[in-house]
Amino acid sequence: MRSNSAPVTLPPDIRLMNAVTALLLAAMVLTAAALALRWVVRLPVFAIRAIQVEGDVTRNSEASLRANALPRLSGSFLSLNLQEGRDAFEAVPWVRRAVVKRVWPSRLLVNLEEHRPSAYWETKADGADAQSDASVERLLVNSYGEVFQANLGDVEDDDLPVLAGPAGTAPAMLQMWQRLQKVSATIGEQLERLDLSGRGSWRVSFEKGAVIELGRGSEAEILARYGQFIHSITQITSLNRAPLLSADLRHADGYAVRLSGISTTPNQVKPGLNGRPKKN
Repeated sequence: MRSNSAPVTLPPDIRLMNAVTALLLAAMVLTAAALALRWVVRLPVFAIRAIQVEGDVTRNSEASLRANALPRLSGSFLSLNLQEGRDAFEAVPWVRRAVVKRVWPSRLLVNLEEHRPSAYWETKADGADAQSDASVERLLVNSYGEVFQANLGDVEDDDLPVLAGPAGTAPAMLQMWQRLQKVSATIGEQLERLDLSGRGSWRVSFEKGAVIELGRGSEAEILARYGQFIHSITQITSLNRAPLLSADLRHADGYAVRLSGISTTPNQVKPGLNGRPKKN
């Protein structure tokens, strides 16, 4: 005998109750699984047993890395946040960049890149134009033009130049110093300091004490102006048999110089034919 009875439809409130029950059971299962996983990853078998450091370790010893980085690490081999591990090692003095990787079953591999100091850095306040201020905090600039803080005693024998300018100008100043120094080397001079004012005016100081006002302009204009000066200044100092004390290159048609032992008003000089200087 064939049955023609229709399927039974549950009332809406019963269907809702069943759905809520299913969701609660699923939540309980997921919570239990998460707690179990959390317990498992904290087992001693998953503890970090070794940290291998590679790369640049010139400025940091194993002891200094342990003292500065290990207290910042938390978690086991499985639960350690690699970004937090990277931050822990990059907080160590002289470390510019760190890459942290897991090596199964219980080792961390850390590859370090250290800062390579290229110059001292002094941040010049807006409107400040003084050449040196003992109250200014001195930091360091690396080979990428990045400003960083470290023990200055570690570089006291490195004979680094000083860059002083507004915040954020270190990369441009390092590039300018490198190009100006290349020009200076043609007459055997070493640039000890490079200043950039808030108004964009450049000044260089020679290691022997002379100060050169370069004025404002694009990098190409400053380099051209300075190159013309370097090309003729040795003829001026040789002709007068006196070392250079200062020069002002901010004149439109030449530059003014002040020589040691010569008390007259500085002469405005511009190169003549064949590169020989002539006085106005």
